[in-house]
Amino acid sequence: MTIEASHSEARAPRIRLGMVGGGQGAFIGAVHRIAARIDDRYELVAGALSSDAERSRASAADLGLDPARAYGSFAEMAQAEAARPDGIEAVSIVTPNHMHVPAAKAFLEAGIHVICDKPLSLSVAEAEELAALVERSGRVFALTHNYTGYPMIREARARVMAGELGELRLVQAEYPQDWLAKAAETEGSKQAEWRTDPARSGAGGCIGDIGTHAYNLASFITGQDASELLAQLTTFVPGRRLDDDVQILLRYAGGMRGMLWASQVAVGHENGLKIRVYGTEAGLEWTQADPNYLWFTKLGEPKQLITRNGAGAGAASRRVSRIPSGHPEGYLEGFANIYTEAAEAILAARDGRALDSAVSFPGIREGLAGMRFIEAAVRSSRNGNSWERIG
Repeated sequence: MTIEASHSEARAPRIRLGMVGGGQGAFIGAVHRIAARIDDRYELVAGALSSDAERSRASAADLGLDPARAYGSFAEMAQAEAARPDGIEAVSIVTPNHMHVPAAKAFLEAGIHVICDKPLSLSVAEAEELAALVERSGRVFALTHNYTGYPMIREARARVMAGELGELRLVQAEYPQDWLAKAAETEGSKQAEWRTDPARSGAGGCIGDIGTHAYNLASFITGQDASELLAQLTTFVPGRRLDDDVQILLRYAGGMRGMLWASQVAVGHENGLKIRVYGTEAGLEWTQADPNYLWFTKLGEPKQLITRNGAGAGAASRRVSRIPSGHPEGYLEGFANIYTEAAEAILAARDGRALDSAVSFPGIREGLAGMRFIEAAVRSSRNGNSWERIG
């Protein structure tokens, strides 16, 4: 089932969507709204778009929402929408990290499906509490690790799962940026301000913001979570309260070893996410800046370039591709694939039918894994770079 083919002739009514956060001045809210609309599965009908009630109403007006459904708080929104016959079926949570769990709880308890930005929470304890609620609620919970939505990441995972790499030996993931090379949090950057604030971001800075993406990608492609790590978290910018550079060694239960580097002070890197996986029989490499291509190399043979929707691409990548090869698909489409896969689950729940087994999106399990990774890394770094169990 390709994304295109999943559009049935008699389309189900769009999923009524609400949003928490993402109002005026917020970057990620617009990304989520675009992603939700790309495959025409959702209609945004309500929002608590800011913690400031006046800004929330102004943001709702900018988006053309009904003023009666522009709320001053997520708690008010969850209660009011649950009581409406045309209330929202799902909510997108795009706030700073400290609001993820309180907002998710309010909507899950109201019987509303949740699509949440990452990382999941401020702590493992908080994440475990939310996981228990997700299980009790029976609602869909999706976490927007958007890079798992890229077609060639699906291609990479499918090849690993098919055994084409043989026994896995090594995984290397890196995610360097340079936007926090100076103290942007003191210079008026709203994005830098909350991301470097432990009260709103949690115990990890760079590791929570982008290190979790690199770790999640390694887990998604290899099908394995690390069992132990040794981490060095560094804060290079004077006065900054959270890490801005992360260097980690990883051990996996099956014998695979890994290295992870994430940095927000690596001058010259804009968004340098890259992953490499090596097995006994083959290796593969993918770079987010050139996302429509996957390098695949069998031992003793020339490197092979696999192109999105091109010759050699398999069913796993084709089902989440929309356009012919040679036309670029990227960041927004990766997000859209997560939203569309979540929509499949929401519609299946709406109709009381089984979910297509090919549908795949990150959820509460991946959120828990990410929080355990963060806490183990912080603990390792504070303990003088000791080996620590994850979980």
